[in-house]
Amino acid sequence: MSFSDLFDSGFQLRNKGHFSAIARVALTDGKISAEEKAFLDKLAVRLEISPAEYGWILEDAWKYPSNPPYWHGARRWRVFCLARIVHVDHHLGDKQELLLRKFCIALGFNVDNVDYIVDKSLKLVDKKVDLDAFLFEMTNMNQ
Repeated sequence: MSFSDLFDSGFQLRNKGHFSAIARVALTDGKISAEEKAFLDKLAVRLEISPAEYGWILEDAWKYPSNPPYWHGARRWRVFCLARIVHVDHHLGDKQELLLRKFCIALGFNVDNVDYIVDKSLKLVDKKVDLDAFLFEMTNMNQ
């Protein structure tokens, strides 16, 4: 084992924080549904969360700080990432909108706008737009 393996990098800690925040959202109703579990399993692989860390985080989802973005642009970037993950293979079916709605609220979007944000996000991701086009469309969706 190398010396660097003894410590988590900032990137790894941030990924654990993101995963922990998403796990907390999934746990808001006290349980994780089969669809949410499948999503968390896939997300853990993408964020390089080990099986041991996965278990620890689900046992105590408050262990890692979530670092919610205060800047609206960062929120839109996270919605882009989450929408792509949720939408990638439709494994969530109809629940992809519900799960993304929970994430948007957790990110700090106004509850009154969340349905529109989720709808627009999923439509843009379905069209396979890149990040720049997504951010432009989301920034200018009320104009």
